[in-house]
Amino acid sequence: MQTPTGRRAFLGGLALLPALSARAWSDTPGPGQSYLRPLPPVTNASLVLDILQFEALAREALPPAHFGYIATGVDDDRTVLRNHEAFSHYEIRSHRFVDVSHIDTTRPVLDLKWPTPVYLSAVSGQRAYHPEGELATARAAASRSMTMMLATVSSTAIEPVMEARGGPVWQQLYATDDWSVTQAVVRRAERAGCSAIVLTVDGRNARRNNETLARAMLMDSRQCTECHINNSHDSLRKSPMYQGLDMSRVKGGVPEDLSPPYLDRLRSLVKGKLLVKGVMTGEDAEVAVAHGFDGLIVSNHGGRNEETLRATIDALPEVAAAVNGRVPVLLDGGVRRGTDVFKALALGATAVGIGRPQVWGLAAFGQGGVEAVIDILNRELVHIMRQAGTPSLAAIGRNSVVRGSGG
Repeated sequence: MQTPTGRRAFLGGLALLPALSARAWSDTPGPGQSYLRPLPPVTNASLVLDILQFEALAREALPPAHFGYIATGVDDDRTVLRNHEAFSHYEIRSHRFVDVSHIDTTRPVLDLKWPTPVYLSAVSGQRAYHPEGELATARAAASRSMTMMLATVSSTAIEPVMEARGGPVWQQLYATDDWSVTQAVVRRAERAGCSAIVLTVDGRNARRNNETLARAMLMDSRQCTECHINNSHDSLRKSPMYQGLDMSRVKGGVPEDLSPPYLDRLRSLVKGKLLVKGVMTGEDAEVAVAHGFDGLIVSNHGGRNEETLRATIDALPEVAAAVNGRVPVLLDGGVRRGTDVFKALALGATAVGIGRPQVWGLAAFGQGGVEAVIDILNRELVHIMRQAGTPSLAAIGRNSVVRGSGG
């Protein structure tokens, strides 16, 4: 197996599926990496060297359509590419004359003390990647005391996930264009004990041009009835969170009218913490804070819904400046290294979410794979904090990074 390197590292797995993409990208090894090829077979998650190696293992483990689903973006997948590539435009400033004998990665987030600034973001129906799905992910989150966000269209209902996690779970919310469905999902999540509701606003109902997924499906000889109910890919109707609800009036997961009155209505409905996921501009950040949201997540859905070519790490400083410390600002999209986590924190993020990496680990090794992904990121974060002379997360600030000459 080859360790993913060079531009393949920027494609989120697409170079591992060359037949799925109309583009041709080079895969030039970095310094010394040619001596690591091929790597010996990996039979245990603890033997994996980095996050992107999990991606290669997931590609081997999954049917083409399932890997294509998690790899795909929109059009040419360039926003998927940009999400990770943009991190390389920021360089970390190293300070030597600092006591780094003790490194503190804890951080308070919404009244809880997190042991690390990393959390597990929402990722679709995870039984497509492993038989235990979200339950394995929840157990991994529990073993690492990590906050987990559960997708509305998860393949496992909130109640058993809460039991497996035994701690903080955030319920991601596709509000839909039927208010009665929105109410039902929020109330069910709150009854189950979710500590926060996370409104997703970056999935407008317009059809997505997911070409990479379409190519993957053409490569997959299986019948969809093997893993989809009634040969349907309509997760808005087959998700356990919608069971027993009248979905006949639902046209999509995100209402077309996401105006301030709608935000006020949702704020009145949600009793606990309410966050919004999908904010990419300072103007939208101002609106969300003004209408009572308790936190914002800078996200473009991993590049899956839009081909704007704007990376989340590039949008982060604008959003953080608009918020000005009034509520936590989180980020997801393109995070593959502990140095990426560090850079996001330096540019204003309170915490950083991972989506695709947790699924790669899950597909490769189940719960142990998710745990290994978490451990790699946290280990790399500690290493770079020492090199940068930042013994605590509070010591990481805007002067910890500079925009590189190539950015």
